[in-house]
Amino acid sequence: MSRICEITGRGALNGNHVSHSNIKTKRRFYPNLQTKKFYIPEEDAWVTLKVSAKGMRTINKKGIISCLNNALEKGYIKY
Repeated sequence: MSRICEITGRGALNGNHVSHSNIKTKRRFYPNLQTKKFYIPEEDAWVTLKVSAKGMRTINKKGIISCLNNALEKGYIKY
């Protein structure tokens, strides 16, 4: 499974490790992903999503149904 948020679509970024002697080596910055179950009362069902911390805040603000519909439109989730 890829390390991409299913609500916001955030993935890994590239960057550098910079040592004390200023030597630069490539590294990856991964999003803060959590596997979380959300309850959908309209369908009386539980949905398991791999969501970033920002995605959880978005779900708390907008609601799970609108976030799922938005993620389906943008192609982050496939049903």
